Amino acid sequence: MKTVAFIPIKLNNERTPGKNLKCFDDGTPLVHMVEKNVLNVKGIDEIYVFCSSDKIKPYILDGISYLKRPTYLDTNETKCNDIIEAFVDIIDADIYVMAHATSPFVSSEHIQQCLDSVKSGKNDSAIAVVKMQNFIWYKDKPLNFEIDNNLRTQDMEPIYCELSTPFVFTKETFLKTHGRTGTNPFRCECGTIEGIDIDYPEDFKLANLIYMTYYAKNT
Repeated sequence: MKTVAFIPIKLNNERTPGKNLKCFDDGTPLVHMVEKNVLNVKGIDEIYVFCSSDKIKPYILDGISYLKRPTYLDTNETKCNDIIEAFVDIIDADIYVMAHATSPFVSSEHIQQCLDSVKSGKNDSAIAVVKMQNFIWYKDKPLNFEIDNNLRTQDMEPIYCELSTPFVFTKETFLKTHGRTGTNPFRCECGTIEGIDIDYPEDFKLANLIYMTYYAKNT
């Protein structure tokens, strides 16, 4: 079965301009983190950076190809599924692995687990998640606890938050659901650091501190 990975990159980010190309304090661009993590996953036949601008080319590592995407996908109204559909229409594969630069710390090992679960046929898709066991409110109401019965957090029913890397799915699943997960997804539980997603400038500052402390010497 042909497996293709792709990294969608938008350069006109509104909340944190240029975040995908921002560099950590040692000069490493953010996008290199996800590129290296995907390159270390076994069983992927092709890897693409899917971006509308040629300015991304100097940031693409060896072993990864550049695929130019339509500029209409760069608007703030564009949904993730629109990007997937455009990529699937251009590049044919049996299994797709989508990874975002904004989740730089999701390990190759966890991406590998997600891919292996789909390749095995046990699951039609796979996602990475962070488990949350805390007092969570939704629409002004407790979501996972009762006001008159405050459990210990470790005794609470866990809630799982999806991460933006990876989404692994078969082509058949996407054509059926028009979504990045199917009806039987594998859920790969990740740690708190892996769960850091970069949306705002303060997120990048936190990511930089973590990168310089734990990752810089090993990249």
